[in-house]
Amino acid sequence: MPKTKFQDFIFTIIMVIVMVYAMVCYNIAFDKGGMSSDIFLLALHELPIMGAVGFVLEFFAVGKLSQKVTFKHFDPKNTNPFVITVMISSVTVAFMCPLMSFIASILFGFQDAAHIVPNFLQICVRNFPMALFWQLSTLHISLDFQKTIKRR
Repeated sequence: MPKTKFQDFIFTIIMVIVMVYAMVCYNIAFDKGGMSSDIFLLALHELPIMGAVGFVLEFFAVGKLSQKVTFKHFDPKNTNPFVITVMISSVTVAFMCPLMSFIASILFGFQDAAHIVPNFLQICVRNFPMALFWQLSTLHISLDFQKTIKRR
């Protein structure tokens, strides 16, 4: 895990860009009925908005909360660092996916007030498995970051 605020800042930026871009591509492809090369460019238009939202949520609230929840159940001194990293990543998804899905449903899928909750639930249920998959697939970024920090 990052040891300083600066390391945490850099790590959060890297992970937010990777996760948000992947999830925006996924959602656009889902809404358009399939993947095409245009989706990669379309996703770049949503990345600044959702990336900023994701960064603020993760850096100032969810990151610390995920660590608290994980360390409540696992002692970092007696637990394999890989298990700790997987748990923090999984808990992060458990908090971030509903938050980001709610914000995206308001920003990009708002029809009227009557549809906010059903639209949010649909987006969240659709996004959760993919967000967890992407988060666990990008564990090597976290593990490489940890190795780099230990070398210094």
